[in-house]
Amino acid sequence: MTAESGDIAVRLDSITKRFGSVVALDQMSFEVQRGRLFVVFGPSSVGKTTTLRTIAGLERPQEGKLEINGRDFTQAPIAGRNVSMVFQSFALYPHLTVRENFAYPLKEAGTSAADIAKRIDEIAQILSLGHRLDNKPETLSGGEQQRVALGRSLIRRPDILLLDEPLTNLDAKLRDDMRTEIKRLHRQFGITIVYATPDELEALSMGEEIAVMREGHVVQTGTPDELYLTPKDLYVAQKIGSPTMNVIGARAGSDGVSINAPFGNFPLSGVALPSGTDELKIGIRPADIRINSAQQEGIAGRVRLLEPLGDITIVDVDAADQRLKIVVREAEALSLQPGSELSFAFDPARLHVFDAESGLHMT
Repeated sequence: MTAESGDIAVRLDSITKRFGSVVALDQMSFEVQRGRLFVVFGPSSVGKTTTLRTIAGLERPQEGKLEINGRDFTQAPIAGRNVSMVFQSFALYPHLTVRENFAYPLKEAGTSAADIAKRIDEIAQILSLGHRLDNKPETLSGGEQQRVALGRSLIRRPDILLLDEPLTNLDAKLRDDMRTEIKRLHRQFGITIVYATPDELEALSMGEEIAVMREGHVVQTGTPDELYLTPKDLYVAQKIGSPTMNVIGARAGSDGVSINAPFGNFPLSGVALPSGTDELKIGIRPADIRINSAQQEGIAGRVRLLEPLGDITIVDVDAADQRLKIVVREAEALSLQPGSELSFAFDPARLHVFDAESGLHMT
């Protein structure tokens, strides 16, 4: 459902951006509701950074239209957008203290000295940086530098905050901490955030809405649950969900209401195959497969590898010349070992069916 125009903070309509012969954005379209934490997700070189730079006014598109808070900023200068951007490299001024880094954008905007001091105290308290105000960036930890970069953007009180892969340079523990911090700041400030990341965990854990990108355009936009449960195509299905969806070649049954897979025939559920459909891809999430007890019949398989992850274990299984991943509870995995035989099953209603040629989900 399209939101009312007054509720839209950012709208990209068929934006195309070229750098010479390279098409960075190809008919890029999406809209961000005001106050949302919106994630632009995809692997490297799909156009995430160019998208954010276009919103910020650092790049100007050759085609399409960019609106910010209902105003056309497609070819407008940076000034007047009230947009702030945090870069992957943090981009702090190394010769300035934390206090001076915070003060810099306010001085540039002509803010009074009294107001600058007040805002610095406020942001330092929010980000727990009061004891670091007189330090220079080189003396700070990675997490503290990231908080300074966020604070320097937030202190301007922008309408829209753009975050370009802000956690890439942090270690795993700091990334976890900063994901929580950014979500807390989003709730506290109620600001619109457009967050670019190639990391699926970041996208799913942070995004209220996610735009999945491929080759300069958006393939699908939705909530984490929508993208996981109803992927538009194979690309989205295999980008969303960890471990990735099991995908197997299959054929349509002659009756038009069943599927012939390497390890069995399965009835279709809610899928009407168009006339002439033959080659298919079927997908099943690792969490939707269950390992049977010794007394239950099912699909025969052999354990290839166990990947313990604490409370769950990923079981790599060979079955009918196919390799599958199954997610089981830690207790279930205790009786398994590489080379052991097992039986597994799944509800055919949980199968995803894709056209083998186009990759589109068939519903």
